[in-house]
Amino acid sequence: MVNARNKGAKWERDLAKILFLELGINFTRNLEQYRAADGGDLIPDDENFPFSIEAKHYATGRGCKKEWWAQSEKAAIAANKIPCVIYKYDRYPPRAVVSLEAIAKMYGSQDDGNHLVELSIEGFCYLCRELMNG
Repeated sequence: MVNARNKGAKWERDLAKILFLELGINFTRNLEQYRAADGGDLIPDDENFPFSIEAKHYATGRGCKKEWWAQSEKAAIAANKIPCVIYKYDRYPPRAVVSLEAIAKMYGSQDDGNHLVELSIEGFCYLCRELMNG
């Protein structure tokens, strides 16, 4: 039987490696997340990184769950960042979920934050680079 906590920790480490290769930013696991509520799963070494990341890995399912998004919003508010869920189901590529507001910021526009957009990891990293470059 698979230990869910170990599976989640492995996904966080794997995701940190993927993001480093794409963005050149080191991410460490937030080990305080089990003790203190409202913390993102990965902590970037670049304070300009705009997102608070909630990482999820499950065997089966479909899409981003509402409770994951709510969790990411709480963590983002606490960190003064933009919420993001990056999830993966077994045998499927990972997906990143952000609010349309994050994309609107890239163009100097606004959105109410109630619309979600799902991106590939590459698309998410493109968004990160654009937001960080102003």
